[in-house]
Amino acid sequence: MFSRLREDISCVFERDPAARSTWEVLTCYPGFHALTLHRVSHWLWGARMRWLARFVSHFTRWITGIEIHPGATIGRRVFIDHGMGVVIGETAVIEDECTLYHGVTLGGTSWNKGKRHPTLQRGVVIGAGAKILGPITLGQGAKVGSNAVVVRDVPPGATAVGIPARIIEDRSEIDREVKAGQMGFSAYAVTRAEDDPLAQAIHGLLDHAVETDRRIEVLLKTMAKSGVSLEDDVATADKFDPNYLSKIVD
Repeated sequence: MFSRLREDISCVFERDPAARSTWEVLTCYPGFHALTLHRVSHWLWGARMRWLARFVSHFTRWITGIEIHPGATIGRRVFIDHGMGVVIGETAVIEDECTLYHGVTLGGTSWNKGKRHPTLQRGVVIGAGAKILGPITLGQGAKVGSNAVVVRDVPPGATAVGIPARIIEDRSEIDREVKAGQMGFSAYAVTRAEDDPLAQAIHGLLDHAVETDRRIEVLLKTMAKSGVSLEDDVATADKFDPNYLSKIVD
């Protein structure tokens, strides 16, 4: 039991830069509390103490804002960040290393008994507000953008965005997602909204950043072939800290 607790605490530090101490995680992280109490309710559910399991689950929802059915199966080193509004259904399966943000729903689309909730394979990341509905499978390492509604399987390593969700396949969109991740957007994902001028502006900035990086790389290669050494200048430029610039702006 204590090894699992240590794992859960360490994964908080790995995925949340705001975490400062073990005591803070133990006392102030609702996602950690919800997962720890879920292990209790899940064990009670397996022991056929169904009412008590549901009561523990209900109590957990009351104190954390996270509702996890005691029948749900959750693996190791799963991280629920913020957590408010997260709902995980009875037959949902979450494998190791997955990350869920606030407002995520792993729900069903049928009243029939049996498997009716999603399966998240290892390393899946679900952005804030996303809805994953039905007995579908999200492959290993898949990502779902904020507020997306996913009703079909997502292949391993793919990124799904939009309502209803579609798989990003266009090369420019893939590059955009990579750049978004480098700039710190990957946790919540950048979704496509054709009618949202702010979203279009962000996409334009990301596209420009990708193209600028490509041109700079070509320039550096060309200058290197011409015998021009820029190692010192490049090293100085690499010291630029965008987080420091953000603090100045704030």
